[in-house]
Amino acid sequence: MRPAHLLVFLFIGLQTAYGDAREPINITVDLTDAPRKLLHAHLQFPVHAGTMTLYYPQWIPGEHGPTGPIENLAGVAFTAAGKTLPWKRDDVHMYALQVTVPDGVTILEARLDYLATADATGFSAGACTTPHLAILNWNLVTLYPAGTAANEITFRPSIKLPEGWHFGTALTEKVTEGTSIRFQPVTLETLIDSPVLAGQHFRHIELAPEVQPKHYLDIAADEAEDLAITNEQIAGFSALVRQAGALFRSRHYNSYHFLLTLSDSVAHFGLEHHQSSDDRADARMLIDGDFSNADLLPHEFVHSWNGKYRRPSGLMTSDYQQPMKGDLLWVYEGLTQYLGDVLATRSGLWTAEQFREYLAQSAAEQDHRPGRTWRSLEDTAKSAQISYADSESWDNWRRSTDFYPEGELLWLDVDTLLRKLSDGRKSLNDFCALFYGPSGDQGPEVLPYTLEDVVTALGSVQTYDWAGFLRGRLEAHGPHAPLAGIQQGGYKLEYNGDMNDYIRASDGRSGVNAWYSLGLTITSDGTVRDVLMDSLAYRAGLGPGMKIVAVNGLRATDAVLRAAIGETKTSKAALQFIVQNDDTFRVLSIDSHAGQRYPHLARVAGEPDRLAEILKPIVITPAPTKQTAIATHADNGREAALTISGPQMNAATAIKTMARTSADF
Repeated sequence: MRPAHLLVFLFIGLQTAYGDAREPINITVDLTDAPRKLLHAHLQFPVHAGTMTLYYPQWIPGEHGPTGPIENLAGVAFTAAGKTLPWKRDDVHMYALQVTVPDGVTILEARLDYLATADATGFSAGACTTPHLAILNWNLVTLYPAGTAANEITFRPSIKLPEGWHFGTALTEKVTEGTSIRFQPVTLETLIDSPVLAGQHFRHIELAPEVQPKHYLDIAADEAEDLAITNEQIAGFSALVRQAGALFRSRHYNSYHFLLTLSDSVAHFGLEHHQSSDDRADARMLIDGDFSNADLLPHEFVHSWNGKYRRPSGLMTSDYQQPMKGDLLWVYEGLTQYLGDVLATRSGLWTAEQFREYLAQSAAEQDHRPGRTWRSLEDTAKSAQISYADSESWDNWRRSTDFYPEGELLWLDVDTLLRKLSDGRKSLNDFCALFYGPSGDQGPEVLPYTLEDVVTALGSVQTYDWAGFLRGRLEAHGPHAPLAGIQQGGYKLEYNGDMNDYIRASDGRSGVNAWYSLGLTITSDGTVRDVLMDSLAYRAGLGPGMKIVAVNGLRATDAVLRAAIGETKTSKAALQFIVQNDDTFRVLSIDSHAGQRYPHLARVAGEPDRLAEILKPIVITPAPTKQTAIATHADNGREAALTISGPQMNAATAIKTMARTSADF
């Protein structure tokens, strides 16, 4: 931000006719028109006379950028004492609206509509409604007064639902009158952090019922049959709740709601919140049992600790207009990626083999990123705000949000190194208990951290030059991914002709992944999605957006392309492609004799299987008759027990108590 802009922000922030911050702002959102992609909001602000500046949220937590969709705001009107008041937009800061409050006015009313017409892409600004459901992220319909921090402004929220709809949210319900629901007052910070999932076809499921605080899975779907979750799936999500508590030894929320939207008509992503997560997936996610998406809920759940409770100091801003700094996103997102995948496996949502196939694919993709020769991991984190909307075209040369997958490789390296240096006595589990669990169970709070805090915590677990280690990984340039964690885990990355199970599950059913053989990926209609720099496909002249019409004289279908690539292992002839590039056609040849190649992890003989130890669940065994709980981690067989006086304590709580009383656990 240039200094001149800073003066503009400061000037705007000083202009306010906002009243007493202790008096709540009323906000009512009418969702009855959500099926036709309209959200109606009515706000009432306590005010006094003067010029008032109202902000529309610009920088959205968890989205790491200025993604507030103000272009979809419509019908904005301000009234006071029954009279319409004129307003104007600041001519520099597009998210700031100014209105003059007349003398004697104590309540300013605002009405606005949000046009939920976006495509099913992106994050919360993407498609969020269908004829049968809606996801309300309050930042879409909220204005708030300048000059006061978000955690000092109180809102009194309410919603109106279509007839027959149900809802789930981390907000506390206060009064229900028909289809209208009023919630307990919350700060603006909590409001923005508490989406509402509503729908006609809805399920509300309690998870791990013995665990406190309570956890729920709220599911909305376009079709009732898509809600058909199995007992095994519920058991897996319940195991996730238990395993996360055992890992972090703390829970920093009053309750937790997994808000799962199953629809092919909304944007698909996961967005973290402190006491809930906004998880959106294919309509048949539960029915098809696609394991490639089974890490969605674990990832966002981990964010309640890593990203919400503990947050990089550069992401700690007083309101939603101040730019965020993403230099530590390799911790925020990279560590969450790693822990989420580990917890998915410890919970049984993935098998160990599925984790290995996923890790092989992710590591191989990072190992085929020539962009790393000019761009560091740290730079991908710093530039996150401009990277999420990147095209897939030439992405391997540009690099994008690589702080997710390369961050995961970094933290696997840390975990295996801790185990190696300590001869199995220490691991990243100890770091998580130390870094995320000191204050134990309590309601939401935010504790910022710096790189130095991360280094100090790692050093407390195991003495080592962690500052040098991390700096080396963050600033590294070179053609290959950091694979030391895989090697220390007892494996190596290798390639053969057997389809990788994760590729098959994620994109192998349609289109062709020839990234590790020819150096390109192809959609089901023959369009080249991307080409690997300096690969066989690159040297042949192929580029993103071209369309492969035929191969070896046959119309190019997925089956024909896969067969042709596979036959190159025994054929002496080059592949012949007819390629369309806009209105031109060319014949391009690729002289490959390697067949198809897919990545896998192979055991290294004689090396400890540390990866297997990492993936073993934390075993929690309560002793119901003696108010005693025993917790054992399967990776080293250590066990600790503690007898608790007073009310009986479950095993997850006992683990947290042990963390504060036993240095050996």
